[in-house]
Amino acid sequence: MSKVTTGASMSLDGYIAGPDESGFDKLFQWYGNGDVTRPTTHADMTWQMTQASIDHLDSYLESVGVFVVGRRLFDITSGWGGIHPLDKPIVVLSHSDRTPDGWTGDEPFTFVTEGIEAAIAKAQEIAGGKDVGLNGGTIASQALDAGLVDEVWVDLVPVVLGGGTPFLSALGSAPIALEGPVNVTTGTAVTHLRYRVQR
Repeated sequence: MSKVTTGASMSLDGYIAGPDESGFDKLFQWYGNGDVTRPTTHADMTWQMTQASIDHLDSYLESVGVFVVGRRLFDITSGWGGIHPLDKPIVVLSHSDRTPDGWTGDEPFTFVTEGIEAAIAKAQEIAGGKDVGLNGGTIASQALDAGLVDEVWVDLVPVVLGGGTPFLSALGSAPIALEGPVNVTTGTAVTHLRYRVQR
């Protein structure tokens, strides 16, 4: 049965980006601290990872059929030049129904403006029975608050950023209990954790 998951590289104090979009060199250094080559769809984005981190990432990618991201991330990355580095179709949740300039509609992106429930429903349709992966931040928080998330994955990095963009925020007043970690993988300067959301 397909699941809705969210995951991110996160600092010890709970941030997926530091102040003013800083800290990525620390949060993602585990993509380059190993001796196993992991290519992506972008020639300038080849990773050198440890075997433990590669195995963790590959098991996740085998289960996921589509990613859901926010329009802000899409704009920051300029739509990854037309194809995501991990070669997955992307659903973009946007407050604007305007297709970005220069986009023909042939790229593997689907824009949804009707809210997080509609974005996840569209992603499940595209995923064809595979899992749906949500980007961390506002989208993950909205989906978790709406009871739509089944698992939370954390790539915990030993750095304290002191502020920035939290992995999860603006949740409702009721605590959300997680089961686990149901899986722990120790990489180099990162610990990969997986939790189930209790219903």
